[in-house]
Amino acid sequence: MRTTYSHIGLATLCEWFGISRQAYYQNLWNGEVECISEDLVLKEVLKIRKDHRRMGTRKLYEKLKTFTAEHNIKIGRDALFSLLSSNNLLVRKRKKRITTTQSFHWLRKYPNLIKGFAPIAPNRLWVSDITYWKINGSHVYISFITDAFSHKIVGYNLA
Repeated sequence: MRTTYSHIGLATLCEWFGISRQAYYQNLWNGEVECISEDLVLKEVLKIRKDHRRMGTRKLYEKLKTFTAEHNIKIGRDALFSLLSSNNLLVRKRKKRITTTQSFHWLRKYPNLIKGFAPIAPNRLWVSDITYWKINGSHVYISFITDAFSHKIVGYNLA
């Protein structure tokens, strides 16, 4: 079985999509120019990041202003964010890990007396925990005593 293909002209295709041939060619040209300028910006970002691995996008944007002006590239801060995001070049924020428990100390460590114990009624087992908030530069500590069966708070202290 032989398949025959009929060729459709560009003018017909443009007419189907409701655009002119001129608009098609302008879009094609602008897309190529945009792709080239994005590649230039990405190469410059990688060049800067060799020395400053964790430099964020806002600082990069300021450093790139002279480069983009020299190469007549127009890119805004949000467009730079999008470009870096689509190329997996955004710097992830480091999570601030706060260590509140120091288990490797010389003081006596007490054994876990409730290991394997499951309370079957209220007030058979109370557990406590302490946490803190940093407010206006100082710490506020709160300690809770909770019933392990009902999960209700039976006592607390704020200091």
